[in-house]
Amino acid sequence: MSILFVSDLHLDPSRPAITMQFLHFLRTQARRAEALYILGDLFEAWIGDDEDSELAKAVRAGLRELTDSGVPVYVMRGNRDFLLGPAFAAATGATLLPDPCVVMLEGEPTLLMHGDLLCSDDTAYLAFRRETRQPQWRERFLDQTLEARREFADKAREASRGHQQGLRDEGKLEAITDVNQATVEAALERHGVRRMIHGHTHRPAIHSLQSNGHTAQRIVLGDWYQQGSVLRMTADGLELSAL
Repeated sequence: MSILFVSDLHLDPSRPAITMQFLHFLRTQARRAEALYILGDLFEAWIGDDEDSELAKAVRAGLRELTDSGVPVYVMRGNRDFLLGPAFAAATGATLLPDPCVVMLEGEPTLLMHGDLLCSDDTAYLAFRRETRQPQWRERFLDQTLEARREFADKAREASRGHQQGLRDEGKLEAITDVNQATVEAALERHGVRRMIHGHTHRPAIHSLQSNGHTAQRIVLGDWYQQGSVLRMTADGLELSAL
């Protein structure tokens, strides 16, 4: 059996084919897994656990069927769905993971992250992240109507596209939106691990690097905009591939 990792599905009503692909994945490959880890940005936007869209209902049901079958599901919040909360966990049977966290996988302590904290050169985004993670911000936001929250999410996505376009115009997009190597090394050393798995950057790869005098691994999960990206971990090793 294998442990499966995915991230950055960005499920959204405008991309129904991706949602169908994910639900099929839950009914097939994931059903035969030892565990499924979703490392952030399962949704393009999550405006609160009272989200009542058909997409949200379908995904909740799909995850519930998987956990009811005996496959544990672990979900980490991403930069697009950081408002996933206890009601979502209760409805799906999933366990919410803190970001970052260290878990033991096939005998190796492994640092799991969404990955946005590793992009430390993107100071504008990190400032926005700090603001929106404050409990007071969360409470004010969730007190609004669903419609008002949807409007805010639409504006936030538009602002994000504008921010990225500005970086692109300056020729800085690739560098700013990728990880900072020193930040990666510091995270590995701070948590005392030699393996890290994250998403966010949409640059799937398995990197080898030096950390604190040892060889370490950084595994980057791909997105699901065009095809499903899955990391399969077994006792025999790792395989990062498309569905």
